[in-house]
This record gives sequence, C-alpha cells and structure tokens, in this order.
Amino acid sequence: MNAVQVGCKFVESCVRKARLINLVGLAGNTNVQGEDQKKLDVLSNEMFVNALVASGKFSFMVSEEVDDIVTVPEELRGKYCITFDPLDGSSNIDAGVNVGTIFGIWRLPSGADATVDEILVPGSEIIAGGYCMYGSSCNLILTFGNSRVEGFTLDPALGEFILTHPNIRIPSRGKIYSVNEGNTLYWDDATKAYFDSVKFPSAESGRKPYSARYIGSMVADVHRTLLYGGVFAYPSDRKSRSGKLRILYESFPMAFITEQAGGKATTGTQRVLDIVPKHIHDRCPIFLGGTDDIADVEAAFASNNNWLNDTQK
Repeated sequence: MNAVQVGCKFVESCVRKARLINLVGLAGNTNVQGEDQKKLDVLSNEMFVNALVASGKFSFMVSEEVDDIVTVPEELRGKYCITFDPLDGSSNIDAGVNVGTIFGIWRLPSGADATVDEILVPGSEIIAGGYCMYGSSCNLILTFGNSRVEGFTLDPALGEFILTHPNIRIPSRGKIYSVNEGNTLYWDDATKAYFDSVKFPSAESGRKPYSARYIGSMVADVHRTLLYGGVFAYPSDRKSRSGKLRILYESFPMAFITEQAGGKATTGTQRVLDIVPKHIHDRCPIFLGGTDDIADVEAAFASNNNWLNDTQK
C-alpha cells in the first residue's frame, strides 16, 4: 500500500498542474482498448509500474494501458498480483473533471512461482480493492474486506492521507441514478424497464422520481453512489454486447468495495464477483448500489426475459 499511495500522490500532483506543464492532450498512441492515450495516461502508468515493481510484493501486474501482463523481474517478485487503471476518466482531464485510479489486489497461490493462469480467477478471490479520486480533494477509498471500507483525504501540507470517512456504508436505497442515457437507443428491454421505473415510479410504490447524475468518470460517479446511495450503471447494449467496463481493473475492485460497504454489484443476472474472466482485458456490464436498488435491477431483468435476445441483435 505504500507503493500504491506513492503512485496516487504522484498522479495527484501531475493532475493539479497538468495544464501548466503541458501534460494535457494526446500522447499519440492508442491502448489495447483502441482508445487514444493521453499524456497523463502514459506517465501515470509508468509511475505505478515502477513503484509497484520496486516494492518487491508483486509478481504480475495488469494495467489498462499495457496490452500484455506486466511480469516483474524474478529477483523482485512477491506473492501478489495487482490490477489497475492508472487514470480512469482521462478523456475528461482537459475539462478539469474528476479523474481517478482504480486497483485490485489478489494473493497468488504459488507466490513468487505463480503462473499467469492464476490471474484469471473469480472476483470473489480479491483481497484488497480501492480507488483514488483526484478532484476538489484527493480521496483514497480502500477496503481489505471484513465488511469495512475506509476513506482517506490527502493533506497536501503534510503529504499524508488522513482518515476522514471511517467505515463507509452505502444506503440501502438512494435517490440518484447514474448512467449514460445517450445509449438508451441501444438498451435491452430490461435496462429500459428499470430506468423507466426510477424516472416514472408507480403510485403504488410511494416513491419520488430519482435524480439523474452522470459525470462520465467511473471513480467520481461510484464515489458519489457510495456516499449517497442509488445506482451506478454501465449496462451491456446492442453497441457494446459485453458491456464497456473492464472486469479485472474496473468492475472487480468497484464491486468489491460496494459489497464491503453493504451494497451489491450485478450484471443484471449475475453477481459481478462471480465472473471468471477469460482474458485480462475482458469486459462486463455492471449495476452497483444499495441492496434495495440492486434488488429492483435484478427484478427488472427477471421479469423481462427477452433481455438476452435484445443484446444479441
């Protein structure tokens, strides 16, 4: 965690002065997802890789910005694997929107002698997950399991993270939904039915319509959902049949954090942490939030049996 927080502090410093030292704009490359890399994407990835290798705790790393698994030199190997998105939401960086780092940590059964096959396991085997959000303040949210999620805020005067949000618990029902409604045209019937139910609640439910809040940076949207409740979603659709978010370094860590805070994370039909990825950059749909809100999502999928046919069209 010392290595992770060093990386977070470095990225936070670069984000703050990106415009001043010409770190905005494109680096001229694309990553394995086919997305244009920002200058800060490349710099952030290099910083995290170097810090994590030097820690001597990891044998393998999976980064959004690297096509293949990063294998640590044998003399520096440890018994863990870490997956991370060094700068989530970087497409928004030039506009000053909140961005962040997401990470998950797994223990390798074979320790320093592990093979890459030990990385592609269910998310339920994750032992630590967290994210760092760079915005009006720098917040590090972290869980090691045991149904506790702790939130820290960076004090720039001290250069240290201070515990400011102990034992975060997500409300079982919120009043906010967060989803890119620009994709409504491509949604299946189950997804449409759920979001219609929160926008146009029935008189019998006694609930008021939910408010829409969507930043377009997963870290920022999930952070708000964690504190205020509601639902964050990036569902599959006819344009992105497997969803858009990457399993190992986006969906798994965020699902783990949500569950440890008392919430749930589902694809609509399956617990996210039960998925077994087949490739390090596999994707999945995700709905995460409070238990009552996610129960409504699952009910919408259960009562709209044609959701699978819709996504395959």
